[in-house]
Amino acid sequence: MAQNRIHKINDQLMREISVILRELKDNRIPLMTSVVKVDATPDLRYAKVYVSVMGSEEEKKASLEALKNATGFIKRE
Repeated sequence: MAQNRIHKINDQLMREISVILRELKDNRIPLMTSVVKVDATPDLRYAKVYVSVMGSEEEKKASLEALKNATGFIKRE
């Protein structure tokens, strides 16, 4: 039963983070950035978010750097 709850929470986190990523106003993050998977810990203190970025290697590095800079905003939202 606990695994089912975590699975539902992971799905909801994935949807919410996807919406937040679309709201970011950083030009380094392309529109083709999507959340692929979310793994929350059983105590819900931490979540690992996997993203997919379409583009060249330079664009991928720049967008990942922009996402790292936006982690505070994403956590707050």
